[in-house]
Amino acid sequence: MNRPAYLAAFAILSLAACSPQNDAKAPAVQVGQTGPLSRDAIENAAYTPSPAAPSNRAAQANGQPPQAQPQPDPTLIRAQVLLERARFSPGAIDGLDGSNMRQAISAFQAAQGLTVSGQLDAEVMGRLRAAGVGAITSTYEITQQDLAGPYLGTVPTDLAAQGQAAHMGYANVVEALAERFHVTEALLRAMNPGADFNRVGQALLVPAINRTPLAADVDHIDVDKKEGSVKAYDADNKLIAYFPATIGSGDNPTPTGTVKVNGVARNPDYTYDPSKLSYGDGKAKVVVKPGPNNPVGVVWIDLNKPSYGIHGTPDPELVGKTASHGCVRLTNWDAWTLADKVKPGVTVRFL
Repeated sequence: MNRPAYLAAFAILSLAACSPQNDAKAPAVQVGQTGPLSRDAIENAAYTPSPAAPSNRAAQANGQPPQAQPQPDPTLIRAQVLLERARFSPGAIDGLDGSNMRQAISAFQAAQGLTVSGQLDAEVMGRLRAAGVGAITSTYEITQQDLAGPYLGTVPTDLAAQGQAAHMGYANVVEALAERFHVTEALLRAMNPGADFNRVGQALLVPAINRTPLAADVDHIDVDKKEGSVKAYDADNKLIAYFPATIGSGDNPTPTGTVKVNGVARNPDYTYDPSKLSYGDGKAKVVVKPGPNNPVGVVWIDLNKPSYGIHGTPDPELVGKTASHGCVRLTNWDAWTLADKVKPGVTVRFL
C-alpha cells in the first residue's frame, strides 16, 4: 500500500498548541455492482435541477412527518471529487449538499468569473467536468498492511487518557481507509455495501482523489474567519488552493491582522500546557503522542503568534462545522497538501 507520508511514521515533536472497533466480518462484495452509488452511477452522473426537499422543522410545522436523513447523491460525489481536483476542497467527500460544498462552489464560481450562488448548476458542473478529466472512481484492494494497523479500537477523547496512549492512530481500518480516500466513513460504507473490510483482497469502490502537489509555492495565505476558509496564493496573487476551515471560538478568538509562518512540523505530538493556554480546566501538563487522531492531526504550520497555527484534525467531517480554540483546522489531507508548499516567512492574513 502506498500510504500518505503521514501514515508511515510518527515524529516526536513538542508543541504548545490549540485545543483539541475493528469491524465485524460481513459478506464480501465486488466492485461494479448495480445500485444508486455504483461506479456507473457516479461516473455518468450529470447535473439535473430538482426541487429542494423541505426541512424537518418545516415539515413538522406543517403537520407532516419528518423527512428521512439525506442520502449520498452520485452527482454530488462526482462534483465533490471534481472540486477537489480543481483545488477547491469540499472537505470530507460525503455526497451531501452541505455548507462546505456550497462554499467550495462559491469560491470556484468567483474564480471562474461566474455569478456566485454556492449552488451546483449546469454551468458549474460543465466547467468542472471540462477541467477535471479522468475517471471519478477507482478500485482499491485491502492489503494485509491495511489490516495490520496498529489500531486503537476506541480512540480516547479525554485529554488525560490521550496522554497515556502509546500513539494516536486510527480506531480501525475503515477510519484509515476513509481518510486515505478523503471520504467520510459513512460514504465509504455506502459505496461498498456488504464489503468485508477485514478481508485481504476485498475490492472497494473509492474516489479517484487528487494526490498531486499544488501548482506553485505558497506566497501568502488568507484566513477568512467569517467564511471559514483558507485560501492559498502564489507570488502572482493567483489563487492556487481553497480549503474549508474551522476557525476560532468565543473563549479564545483567532487573531486579526497579519502574522508569518515560522515553520512546519509533521506528525507532531501535542502539548497541553495550562500555563500557556487560556481554555480548559486541566491543571497538569499533558503531552499527546503523534498520529492522525492527535488533537492537531498530522501537520502543524506554526505562526509567529505563540500557540497559534494552521493544522489538521482528528475529525475531518466536522471541519467548518465546529469551533476551534483560536487556531485554524483543516482536514489532515488538506493541511498536508498546504504544508508541502509553505515555507518560513509566508504571510498569513486573518480577515
